[in-house]
Amino acid sequence: MQSYEAASDLMKDRVVLVTGASDGIGRVAALTLAAHGATVILLGRVLEKLDAVYDEIVAAGHPTPAILTLDLSMAGEHECRQLAEVVETTFGRLDGVLHNAAVLGDITPLEMYDPDTWDFVMKVNLRAPFVLTQALLPLLKQSPDASVVMTTSSVGRRARAFWGAYAISKCGIEGMVQMLADELANVSSIRVNAINPGATRTNMRASAYPGENPDGVTRPEALMPLYLYLLGPDSQGITGQSFDAQPPKAAS
Repeated sequence: MQSYEAASDLMKDRVVLVTGASDGIGRVAALTLAAHGATVILLGRVLEKLDAVYDEIVAAGHPTPAILTLDLSMAGEHECRQLAEVVETTFGRLDGVLHNAAVLGDITPLEMYDPDTWDFVMKVNLRAPFVLTQALLPLLKQSPDASVVMTTSSVGRRARAFWGAYAISKCGIEGMVQMLADELANVSSIRVNAINPGATRTNMRASAYPGENPDGVTRPEALMPLYLYLLGPDSQGITGQSFDAQPPKAAS
């Protein structure tokens, strides 16, 4: 999918919500979607960081985005339904969701893993995508061609030693994508897929591999063809799948 070339107006008239939009892959995805015509809803915890992404999109002359702040570690059914109401009032529908926000937690053996850290990682990485998607489904159903993309990892396909709650949360994401895609397949046009970004130059990657030279790690910009493909209309009919944004040898 690295060879996919998106039309310049691929995302025109589409409204897409991006979680974790203030930094890393989420920020680049938001900028890229906007550059291809999408109205992007920037969701994150820190307003100042979201403001910076907002300003960058506006300065480039792309469709004016929206900003929503939400702490996903604290987000319950009530908060997510309030968020959905704001989106409905403002836009009337939703054409796409990119669940990008995640936390790493600890890299340590399970027998030493702190239960509170475990709960925190699960809330952000697994519970929040579930509750938020559940709240947004009525809006997604109003779109003729909606796409939900969740972020996975190679350790979500085969859990590896020491990756703790992060790996287990991504195993859950893989299962949720398969289940939701199956449930929606015959009752709506919503498609649900997962992306494994692979080894990408982000703050999370630097935390997981503190001794790694970042110059040799792929930048988020190089991954965007797959994100555009799955969130845009060219992927109609593709659902319940998990994709690598990079060749498997680079996956992480």
